[in-house]
Amino acid sequence: MNKKKRITNEIETALFEMQDLKYKKMQEKIIPTAEADSVIGVRTPELRNLAKKYAKTEDIQDFLDELPHRYFDENQLHAFIISEIKDYERCMEELVRFLPFVDNWATCDQMSPKVFKKHRTQLFEHIKTWIRSDKPYTVRFAVGMLMQHFLDEDFDPAYPEMVSKIRSQEYYVNMMIAWYFATALAKQYDTVLPYIEYKKLDVWTHNKAIQKSVESYRITPEQKEYLKSLKIKK
Repeated sequence: MNKKKRITNEIETALFEMQDLKYKKMQEKIIPTAEADSVIGVRTPELRNLAKKYAKTEDIQDFLDELPHRYFDENQLHAFIISEIKDYERCMEELVRFLPFVDNWATCDQMSPKVFKKHRTQLFEHIKTWIRSDKPYTVRFAVGMLMQHFLDEDFDPAYPEMVSKIRSQEYYVNMMIAWYFATALAKQYDTVLPYIEYKKLDVWTHNKAIQKSVESYRITPEQKEYLKSLKIKK
């Protein structure tokens, strides 16, 4: 048995030992893009703990190199291990290699490298490339990174402009765009409001952004009433 197969087998064994069948059934429902037989059913806190353990092992690179993975839970573990990498260059290298294999919203959204907080300038250069990708979850990840890292002190009006120009037939891309604008309205209301007032998004995303804003506790009652008046009637 080669070294690469050994670490993968060890990880798969560990994942099945933590399997929760009720959780598996729930995941199958909320993550429709994942094949049912690819879902083992390991809860997220356990996966995060496993990632912290394996991130420190010498041969974990063999697991990271073995793409594509067979199981959804392996992809989740992979994402959490990447999130633990402290060296920016290595983290980005692993992320760029892994992103094309991400095929669901959970793995996409829960992959959040801690080291990016200290390297936003370099991160943004990658975001500009990812946001033009033909892979939906790469685009979703790019928008998610803009939402997470560039709506506060590093905000620039050019960023919502980038997001507003995305046009996609993919539900999970458009949902992330709506989520981005709802969060941007909560944090940069005056700058972002014109994107809603002048209807710069497609109709579905426009209305969904308003819906998510109205549901947010960070939007004032007055702002919510005004946003509701901007909803496009089909």
